[in-house]
Amino acid sequence: MARISVLIPSYNHARFIDEALRSVEAQTFSDLEIVVLDDGSTDETPKVLEAWQDRAQIEFQENAGTYPTLNRLIDRASGELIAILNSDDLWAPRKLEMQIAMMDAMPSVGLVHTDGRFIDGEGRIVEGRPLGFDWPRFKSGNIVTELVRSNRIIASSVLVRRECFESCGRFDERFFGSGDWDMWLRIAMKYDIGFVDEPLTFYRVHGENASRSFRRVYEDDRLLRREKVHVWERDLLDRAPDRRAMESALAFSYACLGEVEQKLGDFRAARAALRQSLRRDPKRLKTWARLLLSYLRFG
Repeated sequence: MARISVLIPSYNHARFIDEALRSVEAQTFSDLEIVVLDDGSTDETPKVLEAWQDRAQIEFQENAGTYPTLNRLIDRASGELIAILNSDDLWAPRKLEMQIAMMDAMPSVGLVHTDGRFIDGEGRIVEGRPLGFDWPRFKSGNIVTELVRSNRIIASSVLVRRECFESCGRFDERFFGSGDWDMWLRIAMKYDIGFVDEPLTFYRVHGENASRSFRRVYEDDRLLRREKVHVWERDLLDRAPDRRAMESALAFSYACLGEVEQKLGDFRAARAALRQSLRRDPKRLKTWARLLLSYLRFG
């Protein structure tokens, strides 16, 4: 049994998946297994994967989506630690070595992620903010408050203890694109999070990245905040190292929920969320303005 299971969900990345697999094969930590599940690719991906049949576990399924695929990969994994690599991303050779060293040194840590770089379709470093934000990064430790505000953990950068999926559950398959944020938040409610401050993960930005309609992104955000964050408020406050900071984060989250509800056309729910935000933090001037405008515009 390998110590690390490297899980690769694959979909229409025939151009990139061989390079992704080679970056796993080049790892300095070698006690690992590679498990690939192709999610109904319609390009040449299955043909590319034929060359890897002797070096990786390769399986195919009809298209099911990101989070059902990840859950099935977890079911197939045998390692005590689980790493995820999207089929168009890459790792530096020492990525797993440096992450497992942190895991071994810090038993309270359930997940370790890394610094990284954005790359283009040819593998060249992309400077600036090609996706509109800097590379996501957190400090090591109890970061549950920060995760209530936003997700800054790239899926291809994580190494997770298998026990986290046993104690916190699997990816919520209702999500379109925010299921990883939900998963990391659930893990952070029980475990510390580690961060390796080295550029060890390379996230590819290219014309074939999965497109996401604005509506589905908004629906994901509403689901996360309405049915997760604000249902868990008591547990989040108990877990937070600073209750006042968590109160502020919850106020921020309600404000975000109010904005999303407006964009989805539910103005009554938007006002309710904005009022909840102001109850927690009456000094949020932008939230007061949004609440006032909601009455002026929509009665």
